[in-house]
Amino acid sequence: MLISIIAATTIIGLISLIGIILIFNKEQKPDFLKSLISLAAGSLLAAAFLDLLPEAVEEGGFSVGVILKVTLASILFFFLFEKVLHWHHCRCDDCGHQSVVKKNLVFLNLTGDAFHNLIDGFLISSAFMLNFKTGLAVTLAVILHEIPQELADFGILLYAGLTKFKALFYNFLVALTAVFGAIMFYFFGQQFQNLIPLMAAFAAGNFIYLSTADLIPELHHETDSKKIISNSIWLIVGVLLIFGLTKFLPHI
Repeated sequence: MLISIIAATTIIGLISLIGIILIFNKEQKPDFLKSLISLAAGSLLAAAFLDLLPEAVEEGGFSVGVILKVTLASILFFFLFEKVLHWHHCRCDDCGHQSVVKKNLVFLNLTGDAFHNLIDGFLISSAFMLNFKTGLAVTLAVILHEIPQELADFGILLYAGLTKFKALFYNFLVALTAVFGAIMFYFFGQQFQNLIPLMAAFAAGNFIYLSTADLIPELHHETDSKKIISNSIWLIVGVLLIFGLTKFLPHI
């Protein structure tokens, strides 16, 4: 189990290297970014409602009401956390010193990314501790939402004045906090197995918030009818990917 957890989080850490795609063109986002966002949104929602929440309830130890309250608390937590980061950004914008703004932007981006990756490690570790199938489903969902996030993070670091090499290196270094979080939760969770359903519910809230508050709103900005249809198809594909994992992979 530990080997699976380390392998999954290491692969997710390597996703940060997707930033190398932007090395030859830091001014524009790749054309396929909207498709990735759609795919990620669908997979996150499916992982939350088709896998994580059912598993949290089936594990026992907590009522459905408690599981849903933890999910709601998770959604509120990530909302408040994002608002705190936004508030700091606004304060930086008002300070009038561009160099300070960019230094703070680097710090806030890396700090927020490290925190998020640490939680990803917790989520993946807790998912594998539920069962192997859930671990794979959550890993795939995290990978799909990490790709557009890492592209955005890399662009922010370039905008803040880092060289391409430094931006790629720092992004990769921070991404490895997922491995640390996964290992830490593995040893902690072994002693407190009853916390795992709550972590699954917390993960579900995380995924629901990311998909509905951050990813899907990006898709609403699209006005081209053909791209709207394409994005909708990719969102459904994301749901079907997770459905396939939860339906056809053996329960280990």
